[in-house]
Amino acid sequence: MESVALPNMPPVSLQTSSDSGGILTMAITGRLDSMTTGGIWREAFGLLEKTQTKAIVLDASGITYCDGSGIGFIFDLRRRLEQAGGKMTLRGLRDEFTQLLDFFDPDDFKVATGKPSKGSAFEEIGRAAAKLWSDLSMMVAFVGEVVVALVGVVRHPGTVRWKDVFFVMEVSGVNALPIVALVSFLLGLVMSFQAAIPMRMFAAEIFIANLVALSTLRELGPLMTAILLAGRTGSAFAAELGAMKVNEEIDALVTMGLDPVPFLAVPRILATVFVTPLLAIFANLFGLIGGGVVMLSLGFPLITYVHRVTLAVTYGDLLGGLLKSLVFGLLVAAVGCMRGLQTKIGATAVGDSATSSVVGGIILIIIADGIFSVMFYYLGV
Repeated sequence: MESVALPNMPPVSLQTSSDSGGILTMAITGRLDSMTTGGIWREAFGLLEKTQTKAIVLDASGITYCDGSGIGFIFDLRRRLEQAGGKMTLRGLRDEFTQLLDFFDPDDFKVATGKPSKGSAFEEIGRAAAKLWSDLSMMVAFVGEVVVALVGVVRHPGTVRWKDVFFVMEVSGVNALPIVALVSFLLGLVMSFQAAIPMRMFAAEIFIANLVALSTLRELGPLMTAILLAGRTGSAFAAELGAMKVNEEIDALVTMGLDPVPFLAVPRILATVFVTPLLAIFANLFGLIGGGVVMLSLGFPLITYVHRVTLAVTYGDLLGGLLKSLVFGLLVAAVGCMRGLQTKIGATAVGDSATSSVVGGIILIIIADGIFSVMFYYLGV
């Protein structure tokens, strides 16, 4: 039996013993914090090098306090033994410390050795399929958490931090209005000029108004709004939450008993869902203005353009586009928050999360838009 006392530090001790089978037992008693863990860490790994053992039983029942440094010591001890072909058995660690230890994923700390070998085509396909299945599983789990959180919001609206919701509405909605208006205006302008070329062949320039009105209200207004929000707002959500994940702020929230989904994701999702239809309305307006400018340049009076627009579209076209924008806003915010909460450790982790949120958001927007198109076609809307 061997005991180690660390001078000038809070009381902590490391006791070791070995049996006839070569299994080394380490018993830690006291506080494992930033002041005491360093000495225990050096002593434990010194014993490992001295004894060359591959099997350890770590008795943590005597640990009265353990912070991140102590958890790092336990995790690193187990990781190094497993890399060397050994095994560590953890015994007696209290539940609150076990929860901190479970935050660490051993796969995030694997060090590549040697030159990676390129797999065959079947291996690459299998790896891609496994990654896709993992992403879908995480997406389904996150959707379930969001649905449960939103049901809780409906039942108890007072639990939502509405100040954060209004702040996100300002950042993602009001501040996005100039770029949405500019892109929509230019889109209506370009679309009208492009349509004028073939329609002039049939002396049908007057129907440019019908084309611009229908395509803007039913399709392009909500779609362009959602794509702009995916690149602007969805990536911002992923970067914000990803930075919090890398800085261990989300882990701190979990430690304090706060669920990240209702606390961080729900206010952002609600804010985006509220502002996306409003932005789509402005996108429709500026798209029609762009078409009106072209019609005026072709010699048509403004009253004629307004009359053709009112004849071409109905309230159903407007409401159908707004319904699309509502769903698009939900997808953009949900994907951005999900990728942010899934951020891994590393220098490029936040950038990867932002990129995947934009790509995933745009793909889901296009898929949802296709579903809406088929559904509206069969419903005769």
